Amino acid sequence: MSNGNGVTATLSQAAESVKETASNVGTAIASTAEGAVKAVKKRASSATKAVKKSAGKASKAAGKAVTKAKKKLASASAAAKKEATALKAKVAGKKKTAKKAVKKAAKKATKKTTAVKKAAKKVARKATAKRAVKKAVRKATRKAPTRKAVKRAVKKATRKAAVKKAVRKVAVKRAIKKAARRPAKAAKKAARRK
Repeated sequence: MSNGNGVTATLSQAAESVKETASNVGTAIASTAEGAVKAVKKRASSATKAVKKSAGKASKAAGKAVTKAKKKLASASAAAKKEATALKAKVAGKKKTAKKAVKKAAKKATKKTTAVKKAAKKVARKATAKRAVKKAVRKATRKAPTRKAVKRAVKKATRKAAVKKAVRKVAVKRAIKKAARRPAKAAKKAARRK
């Protein structure tokens, strides 16, 4: 029995030593784990701080870039607006001058057309006057031949009348001669008969 007590004593000692070593290992592990956790926490905090700093710097840089870009865009839009207003003014001036030129050209064209119309009317009047003169000349020339024809007819009539008168005179003379000859012929015949 005494051996059994010794075995149990050694076993209990061994268990205690295992306990101690286990507790020592656990404490060592815990202490190392705590140290690791602390180190990780430190690193994480430093990393978060660095990230925050870099993020702040980046946001500041981005904000500066955005403000610069906004300023550039504002200046560019202002310049573009100025150019647009200047171009509009130029175009408006050109349009005004073009309208004035068109109006002047239209006035000149209307003046020219009125002058052309007046000239055409004058030419038409002259043409109508020339036509009237030509008609009058034609009528006069027509009347002139009719007058000539009348004169000719009068001459012919007078000639015919003169001829008729001469013929009548000749016929009367012949008749007288015949009548004068007839008694002589009758006397001669009577004398022959006797």
